[in-house]
Amino acid sequence: MDGHGRHEDKVDNGFNHEEEEHGGRKSSNNGAEYEMSVEQIFEKREVPPWKKQLTMRAFAVSFVLSILFTFIVMKLNLTTGIIPSLNVSAGLLGFFFVKTWTKLLSKSGLLRQPFTRQENTVIQTCVVASSGIAFSGGFGSYLFGMSERVAKQSGDNGGFKNPSLGWIIGFLFVVSFLGLFSVVPLRKIMIIDFKLTYPSGTATAHLINSFHTPQGAKLAKKQVKTLGKFFSFSFLWGFFQWFYTAGDGCGFINFPTFGLKAYENMFFFDFSATYVGVGMICPYIINISVLLGGILSWGLMWPLIENRKGDWFNADLPKNNMHGLKGYQVFIAIALILGDGLYNFVKVFTRTLTGLFYQFRGRQSLPVANQHSSDTSDKLSYDDQRRIQLFLKDQIPTWFSVAGYVTIATISTIVLPFIFPELKWYYVLVIYIFAPTLAFCNAYGTGLTDWSLASTYGKLAIFTIGAWAGPNGGVLAGLIACGVMMNIVSTASDLMQDFKTGYLTLASPRSMFVSQVIGTAMGCIVSPCVFWLFYNAFDDLGLPGSQYAAPFGIVYRNMSVLGVQGFSALPKDCLLLCYVFFGAAILINSIKDMLGKKWGSYIPLPMAMAIPFYLGPYFAIDMCVGSLILFVWEKLNKEKAAAFAPAVASGLICGDGIWTLPSSILALAGVQPPICMKFLSMATNARVDNFLNSKS
Repeated sequence: MDGHGRHEDKVDNGFNHEEEEHGGRKSSNNGAEYEMSVEQIFEKREVPPWKKQLTMRAFAVSFVLSILFTFIVMKLNLTTGIIPSLNVSAGLLGFFFVKTWTKLLSKSGLLRQPFTRQENTVIQTCVVASSGIAFSGGFGSYLFGMSERVAKQSGDNGGFKNPSLGWIIGFLFVVSFLGLFSVVPLRKIMIIDFKLTYPSGTATAHLINSFHTPQGAKLAKKQVKTLGKFFSFSFLWGFFQWFYTAGDGCGFINFPTFGLKAYENMFFFDFSATYVGVGMICPYIINISVLLGGILSWGLMWPLIENRKGDWFNADLPKNNMHGLKGYQVFIAIALILGDGLYNFVKVFTRTLTGLFYQFRGRQSLPVANQHSSDTSDKLSYDDQRRIQLFLKDQIPTWFSVAGYVTIATISTIVLPFIFPELKWYYVLVIYIFAPTLAFCNAYGTGLTDWSLASTYGKLAIFTIGAWAGPNGGVLAGLIACGVMMNIVSTASDLMQDFKTGYLTLASPRSMFVSQVIGTAMGCIVSPCVFWLFYNAFDDLGLPGSQYAAPFGIVYRNMSVLGVQGFSALPKDCLLLCYVFFGAAILINSIKDMLGKKWGSYIPLPMAMAIPFYLGPYFAIDMCVGSLILFVWEKLNKEKAAAFAPAVASGLICGDGIWTLPSSILALAGVQPPICMKFLSMATNARVDNFLNSKS
């Protein structure tokens, strides 16, 4: 879980990897049978050249899926910020669409090129790269934190820059490609020499390899059918709910499940198919952590602090003033996030340095990407030999990546100060000098731990550049610097994950790089357009209590304010509480690591606990319902749950996510729902009846 609450855990694709790795048998000369390895199963299938892995149908499917997944990621960004891994859905739907396409062409005799696992890898890479821009683009965090809506809530004098489609697209194009060029020369070092695992990339490769075996194809079809059923249910459920939302506080989303007093403190089930699905994908401990954070904050702390108004803060302050209760909610959440981020940064960075020390000990020099491994082929398995041979076959010249980085960095250094006058050219230059090193650290750390620290590096840029710029424009400069840094280190680790996937599916590094570039370019256009649709369709977007509150916008804004103004921005006694929770985050993580995997898995995660401090625990209840469904399903039929739970969860998330497109269009067209369904107390209802009777 990184700073956005984005969970980047191992992909559970519903397959038994051991069975799929050794999914065939082969007779030897003496009649005995032995297990076939993955590449022995595929050895009779020709690996297409890298250019033929990049097909028009692959990019057509990728474009359609990238729009779908961008809507999902954008909705999650603007609601709670918890974004589960969508690799399973991308792999499943990519397989289904192209398989259906090729089947129809095959029957008509027009099929020229069969569907391969390499092409499947290209689709998955392109879709994840495109929808990833919806996350790293900061539409729910640093980028929206620059807007006037968030600036008014923060109450600082740091200025603002309202979203506009033109400058957002321009900004993303000049910062989103640098991370790709920064780590390309290190692909052989990371994948072959260091043998980094990249668990999510490895699991995605197993998923794709599984699809293209006969048994895997049958299971994939069943999974896609299940995904389709729950997609339809989720979409129709969102449509049904819309009819009852003709005003503020209307609809099923405001049902006081546990009573009106609990509802006032944000404890209710809001019937969100999205977060039930997210709860089924996220590990149990994530969902429990979010619920515990909600109970601690909205169940205990905020009611107690509310009782101190008039003493700790002015009782006459508006509800959303940052010097009142809202300030405690935001800054204590920031303290938890920073404590967790610092601990994991130190842990992963230490592991990175330790790993590098052992890797280089005994070596005369750093391995170079274009040199062949010194390992002799007889020490390697058949699979390793085959994979290394093809991975080293299509080289990407080092001069190309260096020239690409320098060219884009130069353009970016010139262009960014024109878009953001607060960000001086020398701030950008300093970021680009240090960025390749940090991108390497993040890519290496992700390979070891599956834990991307992109947002932690972004926060580092917020505080350093914000403090450097000072009160005159420092708030905006810090937020923009965060975006520049996040885009570089995030895309760098994503690309290396994809290289690992391509290595295990025999997809060419060149096709991986090209699909990542095309996917990133798609994302630079699709994500701003989807955000612009949300921004114009929902007038209350980014406001507390709205359906799309964009909670991390105010959090990132106030991080930048803290970096510029110091602790003077905090309400009374808030600093003491921030110290307590900052230390608690480090202590909890330390205990979790000391207990080891067996018992440490029962310790809550501070980052997850911080999310409901500002938003409330209502979505945590949805997620725990998803966990409960999965838990009961696993007790009844563990094998079936393992195979189909990801498909059910993906269907729930995708259906509800894509409903936001027609709902946004209806809002833009001025079409209002016909009914308002509200839930009132008996006393309030009696007053309403008396009022209506007096008017009749």
